[in-house]
Amino acid sequence: MSLLTRSADLVYTFRFLKLLVTKFEDTNAFKLGIIDEKGNRIKSKKLTSSEEKSAYNMFHRLVFNIKKLLAKVPGGSTRLATYAAALYLIKEKYNVSDANLEKILEKSGLEVMDLLNEKSEWFLMEDKMLSPGLYRVRNEKVVNTTCEELVRPKDKIRVLDESYPVGEIFGIDIYEALHVSTNQKIYITVGEIVR
Repeated sequence: MSLLTRSADLVYTFRFLKLLVTKFEDTNAFKLGIIDEKGNRIKSKKLTSSEEKSAYNMFHRLVFNIKKLLAKVPGGSTRLATYAAALYLIKEKYNVSDANLEKILEKSGLEVMDLLNEKSEWFLMEDKMLSPGLYRVRNEKVVNTTCEELVRPKDKIRVLDESYPVGEIFGIDIYEALHVSTNQKIYITVGEIVR
C-alpha cells in the first residue's frame, strides 16, 4: 500500500470518527435542513446546491445510519451485540484497524470491556456454527453492501447452511445472514436474533 493511499485512509478514518461523534444538530446537513434532529433524511428537501450535496453524500448517509444504530447503545447485551456488528461492518467496509475501532468506542463513551460477550448460545451448534433457518432481528441494522438500506426490528433474516463466523470484534463472533425482504447480506451476532 502506497504512502499516499495510507494517508488518504487515515484522513477518512479521522473524518469518519469526527462525524461519528458530532451531534446531528451540529452537522451541516442539519443546519441546511436536510436531516432532522434524529438524523433522518427530510424527504421534501431537494439537494440542489453544491453546499447541500457536499453536506449530505454517500459518506454522510453511511455515518448517519451507523450513528442511528449506535444511539441504541448502551442498554443490554442485544444493543451491544448490534454495536459489535456495526463496528465489524465499519472494519470490513473501510478496512479500519482495531486501534481505530477502540478510538470509536472511546469517543462513544464505551470501553472494550463493555462489549464482553454475554451471548446466548441457544442458536449455536458445534464449532460455533449458527443453526440455519429463519430468524427475526431485534434492532435496526444496515445492509452490508450499501450501508444505507435499513433492516427494521422484527424483519426476517435467513441463516444459510454452514454458517460459521465471518469474523469477530472484541471477542464477539460476527455472522452473515440474508435479509429476506431485500435478499441483501447483513452482519449479525447471536445476541441480536430471535426465532
